Amino acid sequence: MKAAVLKAIEDLEIKKIPTPHPSPEEILIKVKACSICGTDIKVYHHGHKHMRFPRVTGHELSGEIVELGRKVNGYKIGERVAVAPAIPCGRCFYCRRGMQSMCLNLSAIGYHYDGGFAEFMVIPEDAVHNGCVNSIPPNLSFEEAALAEPLACAINGQELSKISLGDTVVVVGGGPLGCIHLQLARAKGAGKIILIELSPQRIEFIKKKFTQPDVIINPSLEDGIKRVLEETEGRGADKIIVACSSGRAQEDSLQMVSPRGIVNFFGGLPLDEPFIKFNSNLVHYREFYVVGTHGSAPYHNQLALSLLSQGKVKVKELISHRLPLEKLEEGLHLAESQKGMKILIMS
Repeated sequence: MKAAVLKAIEDLEIKKIPTPHPSPEEILIKVKACSICGTDIKVYHHGHKHMRFPRVTGHELSGEIVELGRKVNGYKIGERVAVAPAIPCGRCFYCRRGMQSMCLNLSAIGYHYDGGFAEFMVIPEDAVHNGCVNSIPPNLSFEEAALAEPLACAINGQELSKISLGDTVVVVGGGPLGCIHLQLARAKGAGKIILIELSPQRIEFIKKKFTQPDVIINPSLEDGIKRVLEETEGRGADKIIVACSSGRAQEDSLQMVSPRGIVNFFGGLPLDEPFIKFNSNLVHYREFYVVGTHGSAPYHNQLALSLLSQGKVKVKELISHRLPLEKLEEGLHLAESQKGMKILIMS
């Protein structure tokens, strides 16, 4: 089969490798769509502590089952499936308490196991046993199903942020995850949604493709903190999702959240600049909460497919490029330059 093999940092080769075969408790799928994620870009440039070269990366994916291990039940050949890439063990302290994304033995497709930038992919035993393989609803395409994974992460983030009816929600960052957060907050009944985004191109994209946020702020043209406070009669926003990798955005969010509100640092910071200036007196006197989100659990993936099927969140509009496997490196550069939104590698 053809696969994109990352042999070392920034050393990617499209080559023929043996087609894998599943063990008795594994599943083999033919990959139909695999989306490029920001993490794929980081891994390409810097590797990952849990990954050994050579590795096939790619973890936002969907496909069709072509072979079942002899002990696998509940699935059938030809079934269309989406795969949750973060694999909990199901046995540790956190898994037993329902916090699978905090699994002490968490493994992941694209890091510990070969991922979706290939014609075929084996789904590991723990993934099969712990709910990571989900049937795609009939009205969803493979493309949409591949994007259930980023939506699952957004669901986890908004659960941790406790977004609810009537909230004023600020989303910082209008990239693909920001667009998903905007729609999800609307579906959860947010009363007012405010987008903060620097790029005029992304602002125009959102205006054309989605139900507009109630307020759009470009902080290069006006004071974002001041404007959020004006929009909330001086109280600040109930919930803030920082969906970008910006320390400045994280710092600013602490000044625009309401008393007893919640700030979610959804976008991770670069490894060489992970620290921000944090005025702890703001937390002390206003009693707000700061949480983070780094992934999702398998049940979030199931919820994501359901929301997509119901049309509550739309992701097809986010797809800006569809490329063959041979152009994966081009796709990585496109995504890194922010010239596209979601870039899909199609088999």
